Amino acid sequence: MLSFSTLLAFITFALSHLFKLQWQRNAQKPKQPSLPPGPKPWPIVGNLPELIINKKKTSVSYWIHSFMKEMNTEIACIRLGNVHVIPVTCPEISLQFMRKQDAIFASRPLNMATDVLSKGHLTTIFSPLGDQWRKMKRVMVSEMLSHERHRWLHEKRVEEADNLVRCVLNQCKNGDEGGLVDLRLVARQYCCNVIKKLIFNRGYFGEGKADGGPGFEEEEYVDAILALVIHLYSFCISDYWPFLRGLDLEGHEKIVEDATRVLEKYNNPIIEDRIQQWRDGKKHEPQDLLDVLVSLTDDNGTPLLSADEIKAQVNEIMIAAVDNPSNNLEWALAEMLIQESDVPQLNFTKACAREAFRLHPVAAFSPPHVSVTDTTVGDYFIPKGSHVIVSRVGLGRNPKVWDEPCEFKPERHLQNCNKGEEVVLEEPDLRLFTFGRGRRGCPGVVLGSLMTTMLLARLLQGFDWSIPTNQGTIDLCPGRGVPFLAKPLLAVAKPRLLPHVYCFSTESEIQ
Repeated sequence: MLSFSTLLAFITFALSHLFKLQWQRNAQKPKQPSLPPGPKPWPIVGNLPELIINKKKTSVSYWIHSFMKEMNTEIACIRLGNVHVIPVTCPEISLQFMRKQDAIFASRPLNMATDVLSKGHLTTIFSPLGDQWRKMKRVMVSEMLSHERHRWLHEKRVEEADNLVRCVLNQCKNGDEGGLVDLRLVARQYCCNVIKKLIFNRGYFGEGKADGGPGFEEEEYVDAILALVIHLYSFCISDYWPFLRGLDLEGHEKIVEDATRVLEKYNNPIIEDRIQQWRDGKKHEPQDLLDVLVSLTDDNGTPLLSADEIKAQVNEIMIAAVDNPSNNLEWALAEMLIQESDVPQLNFTKACAREAFRLHPVAAFSPPHVSVTDTTVGDYFIPKGSHVIVSRVGLGRNPKVWDEPCEFKPERHLQNCNKGEEVVLEEPDLRLFTFGRGRRGCPGVVLGSLMTTMLLARLLQGFDWSIPTNQGTIDLCPGRGVPFLAKPLLAVAKPRLLPHVYCFSTESEIQ
């Protein structure tokens, strides 16, 4: 029989041997990368207290960019509840998320605002990775936004560009003095009218104004669109603590639901009537994009899309089309008026648009990309379910990429023009963020580029613009918590072409 001391010695030896083997196994394993740096999270709630405080003080995006600058990092990690939010300001790291590991980060989060607007995530932009997203993406890419469709809808776009110039021209009734124009109103009206024309084959829901400006219906509709744009991915607390949804602690739910009701008050009767026309055999050939959506059928000849899918997708298209080109026009013209730049070439016009995208993006961050598995990016561990948000501001103003990053210098985008290369608004290397990249990139890049360029070029071609004499200077400060100028841009427009040139007919679209 073993003595107690012998037994104790045996157990000690066995345990030490086991510990040694475990240590060797651990030493042979590759070291697990750490999470990106960020503010230290609280137990359970993570960094939600800091988010709430900074949301009230300034804005969440300002807080994120500030602590990233203090920590001298271009990738960070914020834990909001159980969700790891990964903001990125570096082009190279952003490309790893959106190109190299695009398949891993191809999903979207489920949140309150996108759920309401897209009728339970039935659409292209807002739906998570899965069969519904694949179905709707095929519809958008193959049927709605193909090059053939762009050519088919050319005349409708030109008609709205003519209406844009006509509207401004009607406000120039003071002879040599010109007319004062609210460029925010004009730009948003143009963008909204283009999309309504393409989808519904009509630019106005109501009568409009005598000078071609928007009536009550158009202003209500655009206001609802902008309210939704601001609140879609606005770091709503209930998106990270879903059990709070319904309490509406921040008032976001009411804003989103009310704005969605406004859109559907105008959209749904037209959509329902159009569906009925196709069912009754009164329509046989598509005349606009709504006809395309309604007339699609599957292999059995039954409608491919339900009424809810069509309504939700129309909502999404409207949301995606108005804010980016109109915001770009307002900032670009504001900067150009200050710079007193001449615009003799279209390449320079597009360079100005690129520079406005770089300096003044329409949102601080890209829509979140959700990781579907654990992975490593930039030597950091990115857990499954993380929300990756690429900083449009951080990319465009990154001092490692851009000389004098806070200065408006369109000529920086003209470097390759002498080689015969055309200036384009897309940015494949993500040195600035225009329309996104990868599987979840914007499928409407061609249309968005055309609208942005047409809006800026037609207003520069048709009018001389100046600062109102009693205004002094233009304030380039953005509004609190929003990407738009704090005050709408008001500028004096004077016709710069001979009167007979303002005859609106079959005009070539600006490429």
